[in-house]
Amino acid sequence: MILVLVMGSVFLLIVSSFIGYVVTQNQVVNFRHEQQRATEIAEAGLNYYRWYLAHYPGDVTNGTGLPGPYVHEYKDPEGGTIGEFSLDISSNEYCGDIASIDITSTGHTYEDPDAIARISARYKQPTVADYSFINNASVRYGSTRVITGPVHGNQGVRMDGSHNSFVGAGVPTFDGNDGVYTTTANATPGLFRFPISPIDFTGLTIDMVQMRSRAQSDGIYFGPTGQDGYRLEFNSNGTIDVYEVTQTQNYWSYSAVDEWHTGERNYIRNETLLNAGLAINPACPVLFFEDKLWIEGQVSQKVAVGVGLNITPNPYGSGPNGQNNIVIQNNLAYVPNSDAGLVAIAEQDIDVGIEVQNNMKADGIFIAQNGRFGRDRYCTSCGEYIGWYYYSYGLPWYLDQYVSRDSLNRLGSVVSNLGGGTEWVSGAGTHVSGFRSRVTSFDRNQVDNPPPLTPTTNDVYELQDWQQDG
Repeated sequence: MILVLVMGSVFLLIVSSFIGYVVTQNQVVNFRHEQQRATEIAEAGLNYYRWYLAHYPGDVTNGTGLPGPYVHEYKDPEGGTIGEFSLDISSNEYCGDIASIDITSTGHTYEDPDAIARISARYKQPTVADYSFINNASVRYGSTRVITGPVHGNQGVRMDGSHNSFVGAGVPTFDGNDGVYTTTANATPGLFRFPISPIDFTGLTIDMVQMRSRAQSDGIYFGPTGQDGYRLEFNSNGTIDVYEVTQTQNYWSYSAVDEWHTGERNYIRNETLLNAGLAINPACPVLFFEDKLWIEGQVSQKVAVGVGLNITPNPYGSGPNGQNNIVIQNNLAYVPNSDAGLVAIAEQDIDVGIEVQNNMKADGIFIAQNGRFGRDRYCTSCGEYIGWYYYSYGLPWYLDQYVSRDSLNRLGSVVSNLGGGTEWVSGAGTHVSGFRSRVTSFDRNQVDNPPPLTPTTNDVYELQDWQQDG
């Protein structure tokens, strides 16, 4: 009898445990099932508001004019109303204009309100920050290039460097080769795409008059100097120092457009401090300089810098007008662990300066609207006979050390209307000027949260950067 009681108790314990396990597993399965349905409801909430914004652009209150959250019933076509989604919506604005909209949708079923799913996404247009390079002209990337991120060329592309993403061209052939081709083993031809749809550079052009107006009303504006331009230095505390450049140095340099010339004048000889510790308005971080601009320093916030509209005659300018160029004077870097982002827009060229560090860093989205991004060729002892006269294209002795630099590391994007580059090689492929090594990566942080006035590449708004919690 005792043995029967013991065995019966053991059996009862095993059966009870098994039944408890089955019940628990059933509850888990039911919970997961309801949570999956909650996820579908939360996704429906995001898609609903994407539809709503397509019909009512910029409305972040779901038509109520009141703060959220905004609760909607979810109806199954076969099962009727089965749950709800709740929307939390916020906008990111610069200068009173909405740059992007963040949407968080939380869904649940009536069957199990505790089984919730939460999905968030950003509603915005894709921008040039999605690319490492966008070129309107044909371009060659040398064998010392290391590129992270997509590369787009409206014309042909010769890719001799290393890359990890697609390289696209808007033409089927270039230089008697495919639209994108290589002459080295560095590239990955499997990532070449041609022909692809060109990017409309007219659509990438920022209205300089409008940008100037925003800077004048809510940002920072400096007009024509009558001198050689300005130098802007970013400070790590979010302020800037602005100098007026009063004297520059002429020297010989070579570009594909101007050939050998003395009109670049990127070397500063004298300057005067105008403002020290000038604060940037975080609500409208737009800076506009109606003159040539040298930039450098440490960027700690989102900011847009524009240079253009200078029609003051300048004997050192390009053509009849003053220069509307940006010169990256020295290191230009984001402050670590900050929400930094820079878009620098020049009506003409963006130059990498002559007097720069041997190992240089340049963070930002650089846009040369009508010119090129690059660095002229410099030489210590170049020259040629024209008739009986020998023209020497050498630099002043104190600039000789800057002919060649070791490395240029960039985080961000380059948008260039004309062809350009930061290294010059001989016909035999030997380095003669510029940076021996160039490492470039697009900036994922700017893709998700670009600086103000960053040009868009498509007029279709998209839900991007999806994240699920629960």
